[in-house]
Amino acid sequence: MPKLIKNRSVVEDDFVLIKEFNEGDAVPAGKIILPVQVYLDQRAELAGRDDVAVWLESDQPAELLKEIADEVAFLAVNFPKFADGRGYSYARLIRERFNYTGELRAIGDVLLDQLHFMARCGFDSFAVREDRDAEEALKAFEAFRYSYQGANDDPSPLFRKRLG
Repeated sequence: MPKLIKNRSVVEDDFVLIKEFNEGDAVPAGKIILPVQVYLDQRAELAGRDDVAVWLESDQPAELLKEIADEVAFLAVNFPKFADGRGYSYARLIRERFNYTGELRAIGDVLLDQLHFMARCGFDSFAVREDRDAEEALKAFEAFRYSYQGANDDPSPLFRKRLG
């Protein structure tokens, strides 16, 4: 079973990411992460299932998640490649504007050197790339001792802490 980092611990990932879904396919049973549009298209049939999560592609509007956030197990945002940083902005929107307090998972091209910054934006679980070691990736959270600016994980900037 694949591993992921959740709340700064390595745990087994018992959800299966559904990357491809063709119109007319039946939604599989079990713990799954569906593309958000598949969930929206089959929302009535999936209502009440606590084993379904959704993922958002980086070129889709974050607003797709706003109305369904409380219906699904968790939300995930895909990072299709290292250089695509739209997921950081989505995490802030989801946490700050949508007031989402549930699990927010980073999936896709999630690398060790991004984890600290992803956590600062609001992600609390990370499906580290399969070719990387999740245990080794935990060290990324200790790479920076202080952060100058406020963010989702700590809204107080460093200069405010120094005054007190």
